[in-house]
Amino acid sequence: MTVKSDIEIARSAKVRPIQEIARKIGIPADALIPYGHDKAKISANFINAQSQSQDGKLVLVTAVSPTPAGEGKTTTTVGLGDALNKLGKNAIICLREPSLGPCFGMKGGAAGGGYAQVVPMADINLHFTGDFHAIGAANNLLAAMIDNHMHWDNELDIDPRRVTWRRVVDMNDRVLRSITSGLGGYHNGVVREAGFDITVASEIMAIFCLATDLKDLENRLGNIVLGYTRVNEPVTVRELNAQGAMTALLRDAFQPNLVQTMENNPALMHGGPFANIAHGCNSVIATTTALKLADYVVTEAGFGADLGAEKFFNIKCRKARLSPDAVVLVATIKALKMQGGVAKTDLAAENAEALQIGCKNLARHIRNLGKFGVPITVAVNRYTADTDAEIQIVHDFCGKYGVRAIICTHWADGGAGAVELAEHVSELCESAAAQFRTLYDDDQSLWDKTATIAKEIYGADDIIADKKVRAEFARLQSEGRGRYPICMAKTQFSFSTDPNLLGAPSGHHVPIREIRLAAGAEFLVVVCGEIMTMPGLPRVPAANAIRVNDQGQIEGLF
Repeated sequence: MTVKSDIEIARSAKVRPIQEIARKIGIPADALIPYGHDKAKISANFINAQSQSQDGKLVLVTAVSPTPAGEGKTTTTVGLGDALNKLGKNAIICLREPSLGPCFGMKGGAAGGGYAQVVPMADINLHFTGDFHAIGAANNLLAAMIDNHMHWDNELDIDPRRVTWRRVVDMNDRVLRSITSGLGGYHNGVVREAGFDITVASEIMAIFCLATDLKDLENRLGNIVLGYTRVNEPVTVRELNAQGAMTALLRDAFQPNLVQTMENNPALMHGGPFANIAHGCNSVIATTTALKLADYVVTEAGFGADLGAEKFFNIKCRKARLSPDAVVLVATIKALKMQGGVAKTDLAAENAEALQIGCKNLARHIRNLGKFGVPITVAVNRYTADTDAEIQIVHDFCGKYGVRAIICTHWADGGAGAVELAEHVSELCESAAAQFRTLYDDDQSLWDKTATIAKEIYGADDIIADKKVRAEFARLQSEGRGRYPICMAKTQFSFSTDPNLLGAPSGHHVPIREIRLAAGAEFLVVVCGEIMTMPGLPRVPAANAIRVNDQGQIEGLF
C-alpha cells in the first residue's frame, strides 16, 4: 500500500468556509478579515470586546529532546484539539506560524502531519497571510533608518562599531551571518561590520508575540536598544523616532490568523519564534483570545521541554500572567532510542536496551516539568515501526514516575487516535491540581537566573563565561535590567551545549558566548555554545524536492 504524503493528505481535506469555522467559536463574519475562503484574521475590535469573558483551560504540548525531523508536537496539538472536540468540548488550538527556513531546509513544515494537520497546508507553510514579511520589513526598516541616521548628521552620536541591531531574512543563509555594509564610497553610507539573523530570531518577532495590543506593541518597539553612543550610552528606537512607522507595518499582521484542522475545528496560528534561539511560543494575543472563546486551549512550544516549555513557563506565562492547567509531553520511540545511542539510520529496528537507556532523557523532562507545578501526561506518538514490546517499556517506565503514558495514533487516525489522551487531559484540567510556579523569581540576579536554568533544567554543574561576558551581565544588572527573564539560545538536541551529548548528561558546564539585550521584549538572550541565530541549509536541502506540478499544485512540502 502506498503511503500518502502529508501534502497529499492535506489536499484531500474537505475544507469549510472560514466564516463557518468562526461561527463555531462565536466570531461573527463581520469580525473577520478574509484571506480567500479558508483563512482569515480576527479583527482587533472583536478581540478587545472579549476582555471580560472567563478564561478556559490552558494545555501546553511539549516534547522530549528531538531528532532532526521533530517528534510531532504540532501533530499532537492538532490531534488533541480534534479529540477534545470529538468529546463535545469547545476546544481551540494555538500554533506558531512556520518559517521558510526549515520548510526549505531540513525539518520541513509546521502544520502538523498525516490526518492531524491544519489547512490550507501549502499556504500556511509558505507565505500564509504575510505576517513574517511584515515582521522582516519592520526589522529592516529600523536597520535602514539607523544607517541613514549615521550617514547624515548622526545627532544621536551612534557609534558604528556599537550598533547591535541586525537585519533579518526568513531563510537559512549562513553567508549572511557576518557582512560588511556601506562599501563602495561615501554615498553608500557608513562602512561597518554587520550581519543577518533569521526572521524568527528577531526581537521584533519576540515583541510581536509578547505585546498585548497595538499601544503596547508601539511602546515595546520604542524601548528597543539599537546600539550605543561613542561614550557607550544606550540608544533606543524612540530616540530615532522609528516606532510609529514600524507599528504601521505590523498593524494588520498583529491580528491573529484563523484557520482550521482537517476535521474543521478552529486553529489560531500567529507568530513564530524558534525555541532554540528565541522564546519559542505563539503570540500572547492569540492565546489570550482563544482562552476567551473556548473551554480548552491547546498550544505548543518549540523543540524539547528544556527549551520551549521552559520559556513558555518562565517568559510567556510570566509576561502574560497565564496559568496553565496541564502539560502533554510528547515522546517517540525513535527519539528515545536515538538518546540511547542508536544511529539515525537504525531507528526503525527494535532495540529494547537502547530504549531503556534513552528513557533517562524522558525521565529528566518529566522531573523538570514537575518543577513548574502543572500536572503531566506523556503522549507516545506512535510510528508504524514501533513494536508492542517497545511501547510497553515506555509505559512501564512512566508508571514509575506516577505519570500516565498514552499511545496516540492521530497521524493515521486524526482526532479519533487521541481520544484517550483527550479524556485524560480533561481529567487533569478539571482536577484543579495545577499549582503553577516559575522556576526563578524576578528579583534574582541575571547571572543566578541563567545558572538556575542550567542547573535545574540542563543538569549542569554551573555556567561559565569569560571576563567580557561577566562584565556584560554586571552592566545590564546595574542598568536596571535585573528583573528580566532569561531566553537561552542553545542546541535543541542535547541538555548540554554539545549536540552529540545525548541522554541525560550531568556534571557538564554551560559556556555563555554572548548576551543580547532585548529591551523591547524585556528579556535577555543568552547565547550558549556554538548555536547560531542564522541557520544554514543542509547538504541536500528540502528545497530540492519542492516544485509546482502541471495542475499548478505545490509538491514536495512535508
